[in-house]
Amino acid sequence: MNKEMADTQPGDFVAQLRRDVGSTSAPSTARDPVNQPMIRHWCDAMGDTNPLYTDPDAAGDGPHGQIVAPPAMLNAWTMVGLVPRDNEPQNPATQVYAQLDEAGYVGVVATNSEHVYHRYLTLGDHLSTVGKLVDVSDEKHTALGVGHFVTTETEFHDQHGNHVGSMFFRILKFRPGTGRTANPESSADQPTERPPRPRPSRNQDTDFFWEGSRVGELRIQQCLRCGQLQHPPGVRCPACGSTETGYAVVSGKGTLYSYVVAHHPRVPAFDYPLSIGLVELDEGVRLVSNITDCQPDQLRVGMPLEVWHRQTHDDVNVPVFRPARVPPNPATLTFDGVSVGDELPLCPIPITPTLIVSTAIASRDYQDVHHDRDRAIQKGSEDIFMNILTSSGLSARYVGDWAGPHAVFKNLKIRLGAPNYPYDCMTMSGSVTAKREADGEAIAEITFQGQNSRGPHVTGTVDLALPRQ
Repeated sequence: MNKEMADTQPGDFVAQLRRDVGSTSAPSTARDPVNQPMIRHWCDAMGDTNPLYTDPDAAGDGPHGQIVAPPAMLNAWTMVGLVPRDNEPQNPATQVYAQLDEAGYVGVVATNSEHVYHRYLTLGDHLSTVGKLVDVSDEKHTALGVGHFVTTETEFHDQHGNHVGSMFFRILKFRPGTGRTANPESSADQPTERPPRPRPSRNQDTDFFWEGSRVGELRIQQCLRCGQLQHPPGVRCPACGSTETGYAVVSGKGTLYSYVVAHHPRVPAFDYPLSIGLVELDEGVRLVSNITDCQPDQLRVGMPLEVWHRQTHDDVNVPVFRPARVPPNPATLTFDGVSVGDELPLCPIPITPTLIVSTAIASRDYQDVHHDRDRAIQKGSEDIFMNILTSSGLSARYVGDWAGPHAVFKNLKIRLGAPNYPYDCMTMSGSVTAKREADGEAIAEITFQGQNSRGPHVTGTVDLALPRQ
C-alpha cells in the first residue's frame, strides 16, 4: 500500500496494519552463541568496567560463579546485524514496518524498552527468540512527525528451551517533515540567532590561560621560584614576591566550594538559570566558573567536578565545569545498607559521534540513523542519534556502578524522550524509590533519569537484588 492509499483510506490502512496483531513469529536462532569478544566490545563501547563481565577470577567469586554477559545485552545477541540473512523466519512486526515504509513512514525512533531477566547469560548460551506483534496505534501527531507506534514482545530461550528473558519494545514510524516543529506559520516563530558570548579580556599576562583552554588544558599561573600556584594571574607571587612566573597544567578536577544561581538580568548569550560556582581545584587553587550539565537544585557544596572546554568563538574556548563521574563502587551495597530516598551520584556522559556509532555497532544495531548523518537527516532527524539499546546499556552501567559488581538486575524499564545528538551531554541522576522482599530475594527499586540540554532523554526503573547484611 502506497502513501496515497494510506491518505485516502486511513481506516482500511490501520486495519491492514493490525491484521496480524496477536500473532507470533517462528523461532529465530542467534547467529552466534554468547561469547567473550562481543561482551568486551560492548563493555568497551559503553564504558562498563564490571569485572564479572570480563575477569574470570572476579566472576568466579561472584554470585554467578562464572563470566556473565551484561544483562542489558539481552537483545543484542539476536540482532540481525548489517547483512540480512536469507530464509529469516517471517515476523509479523517486520511486515508492518515494511508497509509503513511503503506508505511514507520511513522515519524511525524507539520509544520504550522493558527487559525482564530470568537469569544472566553465560558463555556458550545460544539464544533463540519468538516475537509477537502486540499493537499498532492509530495515526498519532508527535513532535517528530505523524506516525504509528508499533509494539512488540519478544521471548528469549536458551539452547535447552529454557526461558531466560523477555523484552517489551515500542517504536514510532513517522513521516519526515510532518512534526509539530516543521513548517512554522510565520518567520516570527523562527528563533532569532543567539549572539555569541562576550569575548574574554586577555593580555600578555593571561594569554597562557586562554591558549591552554584552546588545546584542552587548564593552565594555572605558577611561581618559578617557589612553585606557588595562583589564580587569577598576578604580576608577582603572593608567597615569595617573585616576578618570575610560568604556568602548570593542572588536572581539572576539583569540588564545588560555593555557588550562586543567576536568574536576572538575562543576557541573550547565556542560558538561564545560570549556575556560577567557586571551584576548588585538587591542587588547592579556587576559580570562578559556570557549572553546566546539571540542574540548579542538583548542586551540592563539596560535589566532585571536572573541567571541560566550551568553544564560544572560532578562536576562543572557555573552561567550565560539570559534575565528575564517580568511580564504580568496588564493594557491592547491601540491602540493609540502602534506604528509600538515597540519591545516586550525578554522572555526566558526553555525547560524542564516536559514542553514538561505537555503541550502536556494539549492540549490533545498524540502522543508518545511528551512523549516517545524511540518511538521518533525510529521515527527519537533525543528526545521527543514540539508539535505545545504548540508552539501556548506559542506564544499566550507571546503576551498576553505584550498586557494585554483585548486584543482580532483575529488570530494566526505560522510556525515551529528547534525542541524544552529538556534542551534547547527558547527566544521569537517580534515587532509591522502594525496597521489598520478593521470591526470597531482597529487592531495591531504583528510579533514574538521563537529561541532556533539550530535556529528559531517558527515564526508567531498575529492580536490583542486593546481598543482605
